[in-house]
Amino acid sequence: MQENRITSLLRQDKKLLLAYYMPEFPVPGATLPVLEALQENGADIIELGIPFSDPVGDGPVIQDAAQVAIRNGVTLRNLLELVRKARAGEGCSPVTAPILLMGYCNPLIAYGGDCFLADAVEAGVDGLLLPDLPPEEAGDFLERARSFGLTVVFLISPVTPPERIELIDSLSTDFSYCIAVNATTGTAKLEGADADAAVAEYLQRVRRHARKKFVVGFGIRDRAKVERMWQFADGAVVGTALLQSLAGASSPAEAALLAAGFWRALR
Repeated sequence: MQENRITSLLRQDKKLLLAYYMPEFPVPGATLPVLEALQENGADIIELGIPFSDPVGDGPVIQDAAQVAIRNGVTLRNLLELVRKARAGEGCSPVTAPILLMGYCNPLIAYGGDCFLADAVEAGVDGLLLPDLPPEEAGDFLERARSFGLTVVFLISPVTPPERIELIDSLSTDFSYCIAVNATTGTAKLEGADADAAVAEYLQRVRRHARKKFVVGFGIRDRAKVERMWQFADGAVVGTALLQSLAGASSPAEAALLAAGFWRALR
């Protein structure tokens, strides 16, 4: 079995910049050009959203993007086909960056557990982040996912106690994902000295109790904030601001140009 791309990447001693993108947003046909643009401009890992009608952890921008994706025909099966095409270079240069799917459990259950895991690996998916999968209840799923060579990522929040940070760190395959503040995506406020100090204290606490690497997301919008998060974490995730930068595109080519410009500025 080929080594998981995320596992291989995390061996490198580098700070990571992760992109969150909702497929087929804002127009049909945008996914492959946008993935190519993100890769070419330095996205270390690309996190693809699984559109869902009730995304409880997401703010209005990602919720709206999910609705656009659903209207543009994105299903879980269709999403896996887009990943397959990206890997094969059908309609874009081959995408070799690690791809992590972020979504909720219901679509995976409806698809069928092992069927989904097998199809995801065949398409070229490297990992999964399921916010509504409690770590304490994830044992069977985690074992199955690992048997297919998939990375599984769990979430840490600012109110996670030390013993649970250690549990999540032990269960996350390669790295954990720290939510910068207790808020939905895109609504976090990380401005001001007090907010910076609170996030720094929180991430330093995670560092004391985690043995694996961890990234941080929610509320990261620009290069300055990325650099600030890199001081304390191994990577930064930018999603809502990326989607906002693409929202006005009227064609796949324009979406790719906007993605390239936005990501180049972050890098």
